[in-house]
Amino acid sequence: MGRGRSSVYNTRAMEHQSLFVFDIETVPDTDAVPNLTGFDDPDVAARRRELERYHLEKTGGKNAFPRQPFHKVVAISFLEAEIERDGNQEAYLLRELRSGGEAGFDEKKLLQGFFGYFERLKPRLVSFNGRGFDLPVLKYRAMVNGVSAPWLYGAGDKWNSYTQRYATDWHCDLLDVLSDYGASARVSLHEVSAVLGLPGKFGISGSEVAGLVDEGRIEDVRHYCETDVLTTYLVYLRLMMHRGTIGIDGYNAAIADIVAMIEQESGDRPYLNDFMEAWGQASGNAFTL
Repeated sequence: MGRGRSSVYNTRAMEHQSLFVFDIETVPDTDAVPNLTGFDDPDVAARRRELERYHLEKTGGKNAFPRQPFHKVVAISFLEAEIERDGNQEAYLLRELRSGGEAGFDEKKLLQGFFGYFERLKPRLVSFNGRGFDLPVLKYRAMVNGVSAPWLYGAGDKWNSYTQRYATDWHCDLLDVLSDYGASARVSLHEVSAVLGLPGKFGISGSEVAGLVDEGRIEDVRHYCETDVLTTYLVYLRLMMHRGTIGIDGYNAAIADIVAMIEQESGDRPYLNDFMEAWGQASGNAFTL
């Protein structure tokens, strides 16, 4: 008998070997505006205003932010850490922090790189609002660009998979988990960071991304995205310590890994020095517990 889909992809008991903390940055997809509203002025700024007008109309004036299909991905940043296990305890060994793509950006290549790396690594995903925004955007843009991602849908089973909301060993969306899936207020990454003594948002804000891309400053966007990934990882570490998945020693070892990486690479990546300075200010220079 041939091997069926379930025998190929059934990884219910799978123990992921890596964490993959990720974040994306986007700009409005102005190419879709003529098909959406009939507005055919070629000016990009005018189309962005039309997209805002459309979304304000759809939300009764409450929100001009484009819905998930109407974004182009300009940066994907990620942190990879190896997972080590000792019984029910885990430890995380930082491997790298970087962004996909080369100089400039090619959305299709970014998406191919992301999903290709994801399929090879088969990691535990970690995000902040990744279920609500990042992954839906990546899915829509993958469909636009003809990029496949079979592992995202085929791995696991009904209860344990990347598409199962409560399977946090597969995808831990911190926004979902920290709010008990909407039972309490959904707070921002910056708000969580403020109470935990972490850097949160500093320097560039998300609202500036489109302007920076227009100016050709894609590297600044990537650096901003990487610092968001670092902050997301720090929040994840604190949550895992709270849950007992890692102990205090494991938490402090993971923090030491981050500090060592910043010290080693900050000469070539000065924005990491800025992150470290902001972290020190937020925590009173108390990085470990």
